[in-house]
This record gives sequence, C-alpha cells and structure tokens, in this order.
Amino acid sequence: MIIRLLKTEFFRFAVVGVIATAIHYGLYLLLKSVVNVNIAYTAGYIVSLVCNFVLTAKVTFRTGVSALRGVGFALSHAVNYCLHIVLLNLFIRLGVPSGLAPVPVYCIAIPVNFLLVRTVFRRLR
Repeated sequence: MIIRLLKTEFFRFAVVGVIATAIHYGLYLLLKSVVNVNIAYTAGYIVSLVCNFVLTAKVTFRTGVSALRGVGFALSHAVNYCLHIVLLNLFIRLGVPSGLAPVPVYCIAIPVNFLLVRTVFRRLR
C-alpha cells in the first residue's frame, strides 16, 4: 500500500513538476539573452515556485494551502534553489551551453526536491 501511494504521489509530483519546470525553463530561456543567467534562472524559479506550491498542495498531496505549509515549502525550496544555482554554474563552467545547462540540473535536483517537499506536506497535515 505504501509503495502504491508513493508511486501515485510521485506520478502526480512528476506532472506538477513538468508544469513548473516548463514555466521555469521557458522564462529562463526568454530572459537569459537580456540579463545574467543567474538572474534569469532566479526569476524563472520564483515564478514557477508560486505555481508549484499551489499545484503541489492541491494536486500532488491533495491537501489545502496553508501558511505553515507555505513556509515549509519555501524553506525546502530555498535548499533546492541553492542546489540548482550551484549545479547550474558548475555545468556552465564544465562547458555545457547555458541554454542546456538546466537540463542536467533538473535531473539531479528534482528527485531531491520530491523528498524534501514530501516531508513538508506529510509532516504538516
């Protein structure tokens, strides 16, 4: 039962994540030609964060939006954001083109984010 629940949550998390990631990546690509890549990445992250919180609460974990969950979500995403920025700059320095550098970042950071966010939403029921 727990494995089935986790798969279901993870599937819903993946759907929500695709939407949030598309918003983030789209804004990043749009902005990176006019501002520094870190600023573009951060702006995209912030916009997608708001959408992600509402969808995560309502779709992924089927809970309500609350201030306490919002704080927990923001704190887990603060950790996640730091991971994103470090990895983004690492991949760019390793020679990955800036337009593609977010792709491996997402591959590493998204599973970590699932564990962090799941902890927040499960403990703050």
